[in-house]
Amino acid sequence: MLEYHPSSQHLASKKILITGASDGIGRANAVCFAAHGAELILLGRSQEKLEHLFDEIEEKSSGKVTIHPMDFARAKADDYSRLAESLNEHFPIIDGIIHNAAQLGTLCPIEYYPNSEWEDLIKVNLNAAFYLTKAAMPSLKRSKDGRILLISSSVGRKGRAYWGGYGVSKFALEGLMQILADELGSTSNIRVNSLNPGGTRTAMRQAAYPAEDPDSQPTPESLMPIYLYLLGPEAAHIHGQALDLRDFNPDTVSPPVNR
Repeated sequence: MLEYHPSSQHLASKKILITGASDGIGRANAVCFAAHGAELILLGRSQEKLEHLFDEIEEKSSGKVTIHPMDFARAKADDYSRLAESLNEHFPIIDGIIHNAAQLGTLCPIEYYPNSEWEDLIKVNLNAAFYLTKAAMPSLKRSKDGRILLISSSVGRKGRAYWGGYGVSKFALEGLMQILADELGSTSNIRVNSLNPGGTRTAMRQAAYPAEDPDSQPTPESLMPIYLYLLGPEAAHIHGQALDLRDFNPDTVSPPVNR
């Protein structure tokens, strides 16, 4: 895993939007980025958890956090329109967006997958990334060094039986990343990538592998050096890449070939 120890001002003046900030890796992103100087817009389903996170960060980094509770499974087009208006008004420049929010859903054969659960999962895992990226795009395009990071999975790069809606949604995120990267590479300062964090000690991992010893997996906090690197200026050469956190080496990442 990448050894990277930037200064406490590594993300100073950067404004970063994080989804799924209530728990797991998204929460770790928020705490870590605030400690490195970033200003944050945190989205999550649980207002209570977001408020606790706000208080935790506020104690150490006053004035750095804005929270916006939002249930992506229930969100309508008007909700995203209002968010877009709010972002444009209050955050005319956004330097990064990390699409962490995801549901695991049922692990079962496709033929038995519950229809209503499929629809909710696609809303959270895929549609939210689409709508939020559109909402934030005007602000992202004003950044001198923007980032869009879509959080993927190994089951979104090679199909695996019984992973149902979760696997399909991650495959779709990879496609969204590639198309955005191709569109934005020569027309903006935005770098777009996907990242597979691998097995991590989270509630979702435990739900997917109930017999696994949670201590056998790394904590979300231990993954943060790579997230810091990818959101920082040194990663400006990394674009249109499907990255794997465990074997990530910035020196071996090549820019994509123009098609």
